[in-house]
Amino acid sequence: MFTRVANFCRKVLSREESMAQDAVAQSHMSVIPREQHNISRKDISENALKVLYRLNKAGYEAYLVGGGVRDLLLGKKPKDFDVTTNATPEQVRKLFRNCRLVGRRFRLAHVMFGPEIIEVATFRGHHDGSPSDRTTSQRGQNGMLLRDNIFGSIEEDAQRRDFTINSLYYSVADFTVRDYVGGMKDLREGVIRLIGDPETRYREDPVRMLRAVRFAAKLNMRISEETAEPIPRLATLINDVPPARLFEESLKLLQAGYGFDTYKLLREYSLFQPLFPTIVRYFTERGDSPMERIINQVFKNTDTRIHNDMRVNPAFLFAAMFWYPLLETAQKIAQESGLAYYDAFALAANDVLDEACRTLAIPKRITTLVRDIWQLQLRMSRRQGKRAWKLMEHPKFRAAYDLLALRAEVENNAELQKLAKWWGEFQVSAPPEQKDMLTGLDEDPAPRRRHRRPRKRAPRREGSA
Repeated sequence: MFTRVANFCRKVLSREESMAQDAVAQSHMSVIPREQHNISRKDISENALKVLYRLNKAGYEAYLVGGGVRDLLLGKKPKDFDVTTNATPEQVRKLFRNCRLVGRRFRLAHVMFGPEIIEVATFRGHHDGSPSDRTTSQRGQNGMLLRDNIFGSIEEDAQRRDFTINSLYYSVADFTVRDYVGGMKDLREGVIRLIGDPETRYREDPVRMLRAVRFAAKLNMRISEETAEPIPRLATLINDVPPARLFEESLKLLQAGYGFDTYKLLREYSLFQPLFPTIVRYFTERGDSPMERIINQVFKNTDTRIHNDMRVNPAFLFAAMFWYPLLETAQKIAQESGLAYYDAFALAANDVLDEACRTLAIPKRITTLVRDIWQLQLRMSRRQGKRAWKLMEHPKFRAAYDLLALRAEVENNAELQKLAKWWGEFQVSAPPEQKDMLTGLDEDPAPRRRHRRPRKRAPRREGSA
C-alpha cells in the first residue's frame, strides 16, 4: 500500500515538474500599457497603494494581483486588494509595523489599516521534490498540498495561481498589466480556466473545484471543458478539506449574492453532496419536494437581499435548508422511541446539526440561533393569552416568522398559510387591534390547581393539652 502511494506521489511530482518547466519555457508575457486597460489608481484602495509604493521604494517588486485586478478590469468594485512581491514575509514585516504573519500552509503577511487588511504574498515557486524542498513544502498521500512556502519569480508565481483570470498583475511603477497565462483573453471571452493540469491542481487543493463554480456563477462565465471534466469524479476530495475551511467557503458560495446560480452549479458538478450530505439524501427525482422548493426560494431571497444591501444571517439560511430533514428525523425518533413530539424534535435538532457540523464546522453561535428559529416554529401555533406578545419579544422572532412564511409559500397547507397570514398582520397592528385579533382564539385550558401538601404537625409533647 505504502509503495503504491509513494509511486503515485512521485508520478504526480514528476508530471507537475515537467508541466511547470514546459509552461515557463512556453509562456509569453504580455504587457498591457495604461492606454489599453481601464484600471485607474482612484479605484484602488489607498492602503493598498501605500503598501505597493513602500515595497517599491524599498527596492522590491510589488504588484496588485488576483481578484482585485480581475474585478477592476471588468468594471466591478473589488471586495479586497491583494499584493504580491519578491520580498519574503519577514522582509515585509520589517517594512510595516502594522503587519503580522499568518498561515502555516501558505505563509502570508497581513498589513492592517484599521478594519482593512492588505494581504501580501511572496512570489510562489515550483516544487522539485528535493529533501530541502520538503522542509518548506509538504504534500499529503492524496496529492493535497499541506504546506507551500517555496518562493520563486513572478513568472513562476503566475503559473502557481489557480485560474488564468486571477493571474494578472498590475504595477503602480508603470501602470501596466502583466499577463503570463492568457488571462486577458479568457477574461474577454468569459472563460474560467485552470492553470496547469486540472487533476493535479485539484488534488493539490480540492477547494479549487468550489472556486471554479463560485467564479462561474459570480462572473456569469463558463468553465472551460478541460477545467470542468475532472470535477464530478474528484468531488469526493472535498471530504479531505478541514471542516472549518469548508464552512468559510460555504458562506462565500451561498452568501455572495449569487447563491441560487451557485447552488445549481454545485449540483451539476456533484459538489453539493460532500458539503451537505444530509440534504442530498432527501432530494427527489423531479426536484419538486418542499425541501427542494424551500432551498430554491431561500437562495433567491438571499440574493435579492444582498443586491439590495440588506443584511443576511447564515443561521436563517441553515435553518431553512435543514428544516425538512429535521422534520423527517423528528418523526422517525417519535415513532421509534414513543417520546413526545417536542422531545423528539429537540433530539432531532441535535442529530441534524451534529451531522452538518461534521462536514462544515458551523460555529456554536450560529447553531444556537438555528435552534431558536426551529423551536419558535412550534411555539408560533400557540397564540393564546399573552403568548403572542411574549413571542414577538424574542430576538429571533423576525427570522422565525420569515421561515414560517417561506414554509407557507412552498407547502400546499391551508392551515400553515392561515397561520403565516395571521402573524404577518398581528406584528404590524396597533395594540388594540392585536387584542381584537387574539379575541376568539381558543382559550388556554383551565390552569391546574396545585395541591399543597399538608404540613407535618409537630409531635405532641407529654403533658400538652
